[in-house]
Amino acid sequence: MHSAPPCWPKPVTLSSGRDCLEAYHTWSAEAFVTADIDFLLAHRSEFIDTLLQQLWQQFELHKTQISLIAVGGYGRGHLHPQSDIDLLFLHETDLNDTEQQAIRNFIQLLWDLRLDVGHSVRTPAQCFEQAAADVTVATSLLEQRLICGDQTLADTFLWRVQRDFPWSSRAFYQAKFNEQQERHQRYHGSAYNLEPNVKSNPGGLRDIQTIGWIAKRHFHTQNDETLVQHGYISAEELLELREYQQLLGRIRFALHLEADKKEDRLLFDYQPGIAARLGYGEPGKRAVEAMMKDYFNAVVGVTELNEMLLQFFEQTILGDANEATRKQLDDNFEAIGSLIAARHDSVFETPENLLRCVLLVAQNSQIKHLQAHTIRLLRNARRVLRQPLNSLPACRKLFMQLISHPRGCGDAFRLMHKHQLLAHYLPQWQQIVGQMQFDLFHAYTVDEHTFRLVRNLYRYSDPDYQQEFPLCAEIVATMDKPELLYLAGIFHDIAKGRGGDHSELGEVDALNFSQQHNLDDHDGELIAWLVRNHLFMSVTAQKRDIHDPEVVRLFAEKVGSQRHLNYLYCLTVADIRATNSSLWNNWKATLLENLYQATKQFLAQSKPSAATEMRQRIHQHQAHAMGLLLSLGFDAQPVNELWSRFTADYFLRHQPEQIAWHSQYILAAESDDQLPIILVGDENNQGTTELFVYHLEHENLFAAVAAVLDSQALSIHDAQILATRDGYVMDTFVVLQDDGEPLTDVRRIESLKQQLHDVLRQRQPAPGAQRRLPRQLRSFNVPTKVEFVSERNPRRTAFELTALDRPGLVAHVAKVLQALDLNILTAKITTVGEQAEDLFTVTTRRNEALNDEQKRHLREQIIAALDN
Repeated sequence: MHSAPPCWPKPVTLSSGRDCLEAYHTWSAEAFVTADIDFLLAHRSEFIDTLLQQLWQQFELHKTQISLIAVGGYGRGHLHPQSDIDLLFLHETDLNDTEQQAIRNFIQLLWDLRLDVGHSVRTPAQCFEQAAADVTVATSLLEQRLICGDQTLADTFLWRVQRDFPWSSRAFYQAKFNEQQERHQRYHGSAYNLEPNVKSNPGGLRDIQTIGWIAKRHFHTQNDETLVQHGYISAEELLELREYQQLLGRIRFALHLEADKKEDRLLFDYQPGIAARLGYGEPGKRAVEAMMKDYFNAVVGVTELNEMLLQFFEQTILGDANEATRKQLDDNFEAIGSLIAARHDSVFETPENLLRCVLLVAQNSQIKHLQAHTIRLLRNARRVLRQPLNSLPACRKLFMQLISHPRGCGDAFRLMHKHQLLAHYLPQWQQIVGQMQFDLFHAYTVDEHTFRLVRNLYRYSDPDYQQEFPLCAEIVATMDKPELLYLAGIFHDIAKGRGGDHSELGEVDALNFSQQHNLDDHDGELIAWLVRNHLFMSVTAQKRDIHDPEVVRLFAEKVGSQRHLNYLYCLTVADIRATNSSLWNNWKATLLENLYQATKQFLAQSKPSAATEMRQRIHQHQAHAMGLLLSLGFDAQPVNELWSRFTADYFLRHQPEQIAWHSQYILAAESDDQLPIILVGDENNQGTTELFVYHLEHENLFAAVAAVLDSQALSIHDAQILATRDGYVMDTFVVLQDDGEPLTDVRRIESLKQQLHDVLRQRQPAPGAQRRLPRQLRSFNVPTKVEFVSERNPRRTAFELTALDRPGLVAHVAKVLQALDLNILTAKITTVGEQAEDLFTVTTRRNEALNDEQKRHLREQIIAALDN
């Protein structure tokens, strides 16, 4: 049993006040374990009331004709541990110097006590003037409450606010609705971000407050039961809304306790501690995911109730502007403007009408939303469903009609997701609703990610978006059954959170679905294959050397056909883009497209040997590059002499534009005194920055360049380290800025070049590690692993490094390899959220593979260096 809360000392001094606040904070944290959240919020409000009332006497403000009024959240009588305390000092007559100084002293002590106090000193006339100009000020006046001071003045002011409120119901509704829309857009229009703002995200506490504010203005009431009395919300719906409010309130209260500052974002740093405070078990991934599932389910419910109630308010306050545009769709449904509405209250007693409703949305492009009363009927029907909708043959038929309709995965699919019809159609989908993954790779819950993936697939055939990914649009336009792509998208992650390999489990689900829905065997097998292999193309493109014909051959053999390749490519692009907006960049787009084109070419020809294909590609690259150089005025002889010093690997791994770019600068260098040659650009037109370094053989060049790039806040995504036949090195790095964008600022490029020149000419030492670990990464622990993988060339050793991603990771690894006297030949840098999964190819100084003892030593040294 927790102790009694502290009482304010008399008088309150800075020291005694701080002690009392600290004791109250400790008491709140103890009481939070068992106490009701509404009690805690009201108790803190009363606790602050008592302080203000005591200070009012202490500073002799009780002798004035001033009213101290709580407004905003504090006016509601609810205070979270770190919430704002908004105060209005209301006065009718001009304040004298003594009164003004007393107010200043009053506020200063509150600030010195480290309370987050916002205040205004105004006459009633000034309040009305400010409220008329700013809806936020007007809103705060709806929730006023006298704390102490002149009772008559406060009563008169409250009466005037209720009688002469400066915003009409119509104008106030429109302003608050627009405010909510703008706020949702600021938070990416999604309630599913994995570090959500509990207060302001869609479906958060602010959406509940918006309902209350509009009701208070329209009905002149402080009581939300009024909504039940007027028929806007049922008693059951109000109870549901309060339960969501209490859950979100408890999460926000725990967040304030955990952060010990004003913070409404559920940052990864705080989630384990909050989950523990809320009783989800020991801090860890499992507890966080359970808490966040409850959170996301709550915001889905709030979002739906908010939309329904705001529509009801709009019909009452603004009138039904859509009445004149009614159009009967069938016996059960009609379109009212952009809304679909049930024509009778028993419509969903026939369960297949839940599916027929969204199919009608697909068939009528003007429909974007469900009408409020229809949302209520749908919610009631969902509540009494006793079996999944896909168990009914009529529903299965309608679902396949929907998926096969050209607009089926547009607004119709969005409404199925939003109103939880997918969860009631597919039992497996129900399990991924609100399922988060406690990592930095997946930015959304599994269901939201999957919805976004399907939306991306749909956009390939949407004229408004086709230019985003013209190759995907071109491929989908030729597909005989694009619905198979949508089904693969729906099932690709559906088994996450069940334990085991989600690709394998999802494959079984996809096969069962195909049989249940009577799909052709070939179609069912294609969907299942895509689900099983949905990560294969992205892993190959990002982690393997796609310039190597052997890699392309193995990939093509697994894909097997052009049809499989087309579906897999379109699915992969949509998947990466739906995982995390910061993951997608032109570099990844180019890797995937290059792999697609190379595989397409391989599948189209009569399977030449890898050696033959390699020779053909080298010849093509040289011929094209020579043409470019001749057009610039170079003679063929010096070009051929230069190229005779280069290895076949160089021509295989660089495009003709790159070869010509490098060659013209190397040919222009008259002596080694002009080295190193450092080029920065995008000759390959990949939307990345290419750094090319040509220099005399230099043992520690890779480590030095990696250190400079890190000091310039540039991340390496790919590196090729090649030597000429006569003692020069040609290193190519693909780099991006931290935001995933290429380096284009001329001054930064010149700064990079100058620093590289100084370091490589040994005018200054290579920089050490400078950048700190980002905040988000501090919440994660990724054990460092070094796994040796097969390498086709017997003179090389390849290893995959898995570690916590951090600034300068590649530079750290390069330093270890330098100390071990090993050459780096290639580096493929892949970041998966907080986790780096990098592939390095190395040799000894004698150009030999590592033996077992050298491998063991390498593993130990890398783990020791990174873990320390």
